[in-house]
Amino acid sequence: MIKLYDFHGGIHLPGKKSLSNNTPIQQLACSKRLVLPLQMHIGEPARPEVGVGEHVGKGQRLARPDGFISAAIHAPTSGTVVAIESLPIPHPSGLSAPCIVIEADGEDRWEKPFEPWDDYQSHTPLEIRQRLRDAGVVGLGGAVFPTAAKLAVPPDRPIKTLILNGAECEPYITCDDRVMRERADQIIEGGRILLHASGAERCLIGVEDNKPEAIASLQAAIKAAEDTRFEVVAVPTRYPAGGERQLILTLTGIEIPRNRHATDYGLLCQNVATAASVYRAVVLGEPVISRVVTVTGEGINRPGNFEVRIGTPISDVIAAAGGYKSGVDRLLMGGPMMGFALADDTVPVVKATNCLLALHPQDREPEQPPMPCIRCGQCAEACPVNLLPQQLYWYSRAKDLDRTREYHIFDCIECGVCAAVCPAHIPLVQYFRFAKTEIWASERERLKANKARERHKFHQERIAREKAEREAMLAKKRAALAAKQTNQSQTGSDKSAIKDEIAAAMARVKARKAAAQTKKASEPAQVGSPTYTESEKP
Repeated sequence: MIKLYDFHGGIHLPGKKSLSNNTPIQQLACSKRLVLPLQMHIGEPARPEVGVGEHVGKGQRLARPDGFISAAIHAPTSGTVVAIESLPIPHPSGLSAPCIVIEADGEDRWEKPFEPWDDYQSHTPLEIRQRLRDAGVVGLGGAVFPTAAKLAVPPDRPIKTLILNGAECEPYITCDDRVMRERADQIIEGGRILLHASGAERCLIGVEDNKPEAIASLQAAIKAAEDTRFEVVAVPTRYPAGGERQLILTLTGIEIPRNRHATDYGLLCQNVATAASVYRAVVLGEPVISRVVTVTGEGINRPGNFEVRIGTPISDVIAAAGGYKSGVDRLLMGGPMMGFALADDTVPVVKATNCLLALHPQDREPEQPPMPCIRCGQCAEACPVNLLPQQLYWYSRAKDLDRTREYHIFDCIECGVCAAVCPAHIPLVQYFRFAKTEIWASERERLKANKARERHKFHQERIAREKAEREAMLAKKRAALAAKQTNQSQTGSDKSAIKDEIAAAMARVKARKAAAQTKKASEPAQVGSPTYTESEKP
């Protein structure tokens, strides 16, 4: 038996899970028009590799990962790419983003980009990570962090324990519950692949104790697999027990400090639905083109869980669940604690869409105007990350961003517990999100200014370098010209000297000739035979 530990804070909330967890997962028919945002994961947006007018097959890669932390996007069905443009996406801002739009042809023809690996153990961890990267596998618990990047841990920090997160602690959401009940064998097989890829020695599956059917299904799958490395652990039902650090602390007693990661302590945490998608990507060769979505709330006629193609308009999903009841005034993507309101239901389902929650005004507590903080400290007592929310609130409100960082605002997981227990009804999480956004904006401005400064410095250095090069070139030319002039002057002097020597030589020759002529003219003419002396006779 695993000894369980307790984490600080947390609250008990009404589950409201029975609305949607009593019926099996239903397959939703493919919509005629699918919209796939290029960024539905943490990291860099994917880069399109198809063009408008191109016909694609089901499973074909539409956009490749761009950077280490990125994920590929694949066609959920066969059809034609009719547009690549900016369209509204499900996001708290309500803004648009680049998307690939596919018009379905109704054939749903597969074009699997990968070969199935039944013998995945014969493949190296690097090959497994590359397959998961190419298949677009990301965390399906809500964080949508690329799984391949999460598995890429340094060799000096080996993974000892793999944790599969099946807590699903937020009210209303039951998609992981149904996946654990119906696809436990895929989860266990995906866990075995993750063990092989990470080198971990054991796997703990944490499930809240309000899901006995899911726990029994997983235990049966482990028994069938005959793998003693797996163990299912029922954890107490308390929100947010499904937070990564909270679940790790509950199962292992290890509290991950600030600015550290679970992998620093030999731990790797993945969602149970992610493990199932790992199995499908590696063993079956299927990329992530769909996910299970909970459609629930008192504002839905027939709540349930649906297997939905990525890119399906949310309105089609709502229609499959019987549509809205009259009086619905709010539609959330996600749960009531960490979800956000959608401006309309025409935006598409993305990889992060785990729940669609339609609410009546009478089914939630009436909104009350915030009152002044009375410093009761209930928010600090309930915070599962041991922060001081009231201090963060004051500094966020005053836009004192440096102090919010000193009080570790980025450790906030935005679980909403502090706002839920606040007697003054202060929307604390909204202030914290605002402060984070401002810090990110200021950081982007700082990086932008640093880049501008570097460009200016480089520009000045280039100007100085070019100036020095020009001066050096001119100096070289001047030196060459001076040397040429010196050579020319020396050459001119040498020519003058030669001319003088020639003139002197010619003068000497003329002088000798003149002397010879004078001498000849002064001698008497010879008559007759010449006379010789005795010694000159022949």
